[in-house]
Amino acid sequence: MLGALLAVFSAATFGFNNASVRRGVLSGTVSQALAITVPLGLPLFIVPAFFMGLLKDIGAISLFQWGSLGMAGVLHFVWGRYCNYRAVQAMGSNLAGTVMQVQLLIALVLAMVFLGEVLTPLKVLGIAMIASGPWIIFQAHGKGKEAVAEGPAGFKPDLVQGCVFALLAATGYGVSPVLISAGLDGMPGIGAGVLGGFVSYAASTAVVIAFFLVRPSELRHALAVDRIAGKWFVISGFAVWVSQFFRYLALGIAPVTVVQPLQQLSLLFRMLFGWMMNREYEVFDLRAIMGIMVSFAGAILLASSTEILNGWIVLPDAWRDALAWHWP
Repeated sequence: MLGALLAVFSAATFGFNNASVRRGVLSGTVSQALAITVPLGLPLFIVPAFFMGLLKDIGAISLFQWGSLGMAGVLHFVWGRYCNYRAVQAMGSNLAGTVMQVQLLIALVLAMVFLGEVLTPLKVLGIAMIASGPWIIFQAHGKGKEAVAEGPAGFKPDLVQGCVFALLAATGYGVSPVLISAGLDGMPGIGAGVLGGFVSYAASTAVVIAFFLVRPSELRHALAVDRIAGKWFVISGFAVWVSQFFRYLALGIAPVTVVQPLQQLSLLFRMLFGWMMNREYEVFDLRAIMGIMVSFAGAILLASSTEILNGWIVLPDAWRDALAWHWP
């Protein structure tokens, strides 16, 4: 129960993070956002680790766990976040989040290869619905018409750039949960998530600092962030730290099969906070909302299992037999 609750909190704050960074990139840049949000997370993880008395356990983390959690941090907090922010800047949080549901397909493939996961009818249906979500959003109204209407403030999504970076972000977001689970394996208790988050943020912060040190021009650009953008990037950095804090705690005490479906609620929270904070810079037409809901439903199906469905609904024997099919 606690793991599920933490996963929902993580999804909610991740949705707020994307709405916040959307405001920031209106006047700031993605490199400025990365320079603020990534290093900010490291001290924020050190504080709870200190008060929970976990810093003394850092020496007990194995080299494999350091490598797995560190790689997860770089893929998620640097690569995935940079591409996510580029996608949000290009076409808004709503559309970017829908395309990024592809991350679940990547996670499924990795689980099939390394964890013995199989395809089931529910997962096949989920894949089809995830693929249908962006198609519903991006299909043209008709010949010669724009695929997506402008927002109230005249914002016109750049679909090509946005889709490319959303798919690239999905690679980082899809691989990192597998690496986090591997790194947290054997680390007991809720404190495992805190230590895991610390290691991941330490690795990603080192990569970001190294990048700006070898690129002085980028460092000067990052330091020149304007006050308004900087404020939203700090808010986003804190929000995404809260999201990751809850996410690592959840993965430390609950199975991935429980955490991942609930994490997909972030797509709905993106839309909610986008409407509250950025409605003039987002697309909220009927097709966009339909695409988001279809993609969200597909994500839930993809991350669910036949056993869970059978536990919720009494199905005829023929349906149970059909749902029992799997490949390989």
